[in-house]
Amino acid sequence: MTKILLVPGLDGSGAAHWQAWWAAVTPGALLLDWRAPDRPVAEDWEAELAGAVLQHPGALIVGHSLGAVTAARALLRWPGLPVAGALLVAPAEPSRSARTCGFGALPRGRLPVPARVVASRNDPWMGAAEAAEFAQGLGAGLTDLGHAGHINVESGFGPWPAGRGLGAALLAGAGAGERPGTWPGPAAARPVHRRGDRRLPGAAHGAPPAAPTAPAGAAPSRATTWGRCYP
Repeated sequence: MTKILLVPGLDGSGAAHWQAWWAAVTPGALLLDWRAPDRPVAEDWEAELAGAVLQHPGALIVGHSLGAVTAARALLRWPGLPVAGALLVAPAEPSRSARTCGFGALPRGRLPVPARVVASRNDPWMGAAEAAEFAQGLGAGLTDLGHAGHINVESGFGPWPAGRGLGAALLAGAGAGERPGTWPGPAAARPVHRRGDRRLPGAAHGAPPAAPTAPAGAAPSRATTWGRCYP
């Protein structure tokens, strides 16, 4: 049975997010809990994801938003990571927000594993043309969900069973040259036990959030200088 590594974006995925639902009902699924979900640093997130992959070799990576970008970056940085495939949902262009622009440019290069980008035509984090170019650059397939926003709670997505179907198709080798696998069977629904929804008010997975106001005397983060990215 293939394990599923669910990789959240900025501020993590709260209990109502489809990633949390999948973690609750899919045997062997693991929802990553970033050490600093509100302060993304590309190198740190890539290392955390790589560590999880090494603990669960052969897993399917399912990334959302900045988590999808992190997954692509990690796979290009360490092409030997033992991964069955990558489902990259609603990838986020880091330059769209002062809170994420320090994450760096979108990764470029053909991924070493079967991959599919799932995009929307009205995603505030990445336009449809950008998503198509991103997928092509990675050598990934592209699924267009139409006007689906950021494919998250704010745009009406709850458990999103159709997304699990996309993951199963990727594992089954629906595209030429993709390696076969098996999506885990269903499990009885159970409550999602997390340390709390750490999303900041008004942030998250709708429109790109504004930079937070700096507390008095605070030093700039590694990613931004309170609203302006480092050159």
